Amino acid sequence: MRTFDELLADGRLESDVPLGPLSTYRRGGPARWFLRAESTDDLRIVVPDEVAVLVLGRGSNMVVASRGFDGLVVHLLPTTEGLTIDGVDVDAPGGCPLPLLARRTASEGIGGFAWYVGIPGSVGGAVRMNAGCHGSDTSDVLVEATVWHLRTGAEGRRGPAELDLSYRHSNLTDDELVLAASFRGVPSTPADEEAAMREVTRWRRETQPGGTFNAGSVFKNPPGDAAGRIIDSLGLKGTSVGGARVSPRHANFIEAEDDATPEDVHALMSLVRDEVARRGGVELTPEIRFVGFA
Repeated sequence: MRTFDELLADGRLESDVPLGPLSTYRRGGPARWFLRAESTDDLRIVVPDEVAVLVLGRGSNMVVASRGFDGLVVHLLPTTEGLTIDGVDVDAPGGCPLPLLARRTASEGIGGFAWYVGIPGSVGGAVRMNAGCHGSDTSDVLVEATVWHLRTGAEGRRGPAELDLSYRHSNLTDDELVLAASFRGVPSTPADEEAAMREVTRWRRETQPGGTFNAGSVFKNPPGDAAGRIIDSLGLKGTSVGGARVSPRHANFIEAEDDATPEDVHALMSLVRDEVARRGGVELTPEIRFVGFA
């Protein structure tokens, strides 16, 4: 375990590292301090209360303001160190890319993970937001997560109930990160799982805007409905602010053109949210995390 002051004194922390290249929107300002965590041990750090902290995985669900983040960004580098499979039981590090987890389990004939092939995030992020699609959620396969508290240095294990997992929600705070997670799938065959992954890939290709800068679904689906359907029904497809626009292909995506700023994306999200509330009577909650905005 290392303290923030020790890391600073040892030169382990970089300064003014641009965060844009580390997100799927490819735009955003710098971090005041930046730690590249190459192993699980690198994540066992203690940060004082006065230093804001942001845990960054693959940046697939985040928009960073142009002014950046005035604190410490802990970047979990993609890794498979510690990824083990025993029967249908799977242990994975927090930085393990979800598509890789889907392919590894498929090759072993383990069911329950194929839908992860369509989510460009990491295991830690999947636990944090109970990621899901195609009628499946992380809570369906999660046994427990190993959680590290960045303020106290406490480490513990929590199952789905202790994490309070629900639709796109957990009780993990900004001061906590997922070191690793244990999952349990179901017996299947490599052929069946390969077919399931192809179906997920086909569905995403046909329904979602590929080849654009975006961060996936902008809003959570309200109970019994779909955010994209509501936004589309109000004629908001194609609505733009600066270089950001509501995707003509899927209304719950915001695409960034080459000249878009993070502030354009944030302003368009706010406009859509307000219009849906005013004209549709529905309060939409962002699924994307906006970092560094007032």
